[in-house]
Amino acid sequence: MSSASPYSSMSPPSTSVGFFAAARDKTQSVMAGCRPWGELLDLSALSLPFSFGESTARIKRNLAYFRVNYTLIVLFVLFLSLLWHPISMIVFLVVFVAWLFLYFLRDEPILIFNRIVDDRVVLAGLGVVTIVSLILTHVWLNVFVSLVIGSFLVCLHGAFRASDNLDDLETPYGALLSVVDSPRGSYSLV
Repeated sequence: MSSASPYSSMSPPSTSVGFFAAARDKTQSVMAGCRPWGELLDLSALSLPFSFGESTARIKRNLAYFRVNYTLIVLFVLFLSLLWHPISMIVFLVVFVAWLFLYFLRDEPILIFNRIVDDRVVLAGLGVVTIVSLILTHVWLNVFVSLVIGSFLVCLHGAFRASDNLDDLETPYGALLSVVDSPRGSYSLV
């Protein structure tokens, strides 16, 4: 039995050019999930839901399908709310960079004193830093209200956008709903 760490054969982080290339690649892979904005804003796809159950099913389906677009919308609303608080925006940019470096864009684990730091510890630490920065910059209520407004806009769009014409392969039931003569058959999502 060897006592070597499974990460001992990994190479040390390369230059900053390598980091920015990795960041670009990760960003492109995330943005690949972004649906066309014309599809999101298609007015002909808007209709009133028949019941509360249908509206919640539409919200779930649209959240799964447009998740990257909805995230960008909520982040844009949050950005607009921070425009009048430049110090807070600088603090949040620093916190955002910390999230990028320490959580989203790293492939190797974090080592402190030759011990691997668990991702849950990193997530909890970054969460605490984010909450403390919200409290210390006195914009927590502003951020909370902007997140509520962004979430309301997303749920409103999700409830009113009919999801019947979305790609069935996006659901875990896509293959189960296929019938010989039509992709949906006579079945509908409940």
